[in-house]
Amino acid sequence: MEDLLSKVQEAAKNQLQNLSESQRWLEPQFDVEVIRNHRTIPACPSETRVESLDPRGIARMRFVVVCPSLQNWRYEFIAKGKVSAKVVVAANDLISGKILSPLDLLWQRHDITLIPDTFSNPADLEGMAARRSIRAGEVMRQNMLVAPQLVKRGDQVRIVARREQIEVSMAGEALDNGARGAIIRVKNSSGTQIRARVIDAGTVEPAELP
Repeated sequence: MEDLLSKVQEAAKNQLQNLSESQRWLEPQFDVEVIRNHRTIPACPSETRVESLDPRGIARMRFVVVCPSLQNWRYEFIAKGKVSAKVVVAANDLISGKILSPLDLLWQRHDITLIPDTFSNPADLEGMAARRSIRAGEVMRQNMLVAPQLVKRGDQVRIVARREQIEVSMAGEALDNGARGAIIRVKNSSGTQIRARVIDAGTVEPAELP
């Protein structure tokens, strides 16, 4: 039994390690506890194999141990996982709509077992806006943030077209709201409606440009 528990624990740690790499967690630390199975498990004449039943699990991971040489030799185990990592938190109180800057963010180690949608790099949040009020020290999560509207319907915008070393611009009017990278409708100074990509506050470029 102890050998099976050790194998399941190792499989659980590997699963958390793989998950941490895919999520790019910073300096992750894992703690795994395998729930002991009190059933009598017969010996397997060959090397047992551990398979995950939920490869993205964290707090409660399910594994099955199989004996390749015995068809009906299959036993399930539960492993409780706990993960902490250095994540981005609010450095100070942030009001709803606040555009984030480096001074608003810092790193702290937190238990992220139940909050996988965290950030490891403050640069990923720069320029984003707080969707709601956020308290200092609160872990920053993806659902707290929104791309700010750099252009609003009715705004006067500058339409910029760049090709190699040549830049041409003209005035226009936004017909839609748009965050950075959004494709919106814009009416140029000739009255023609075009599709444009938002590139900065009050600035767009024709969407057809590469």
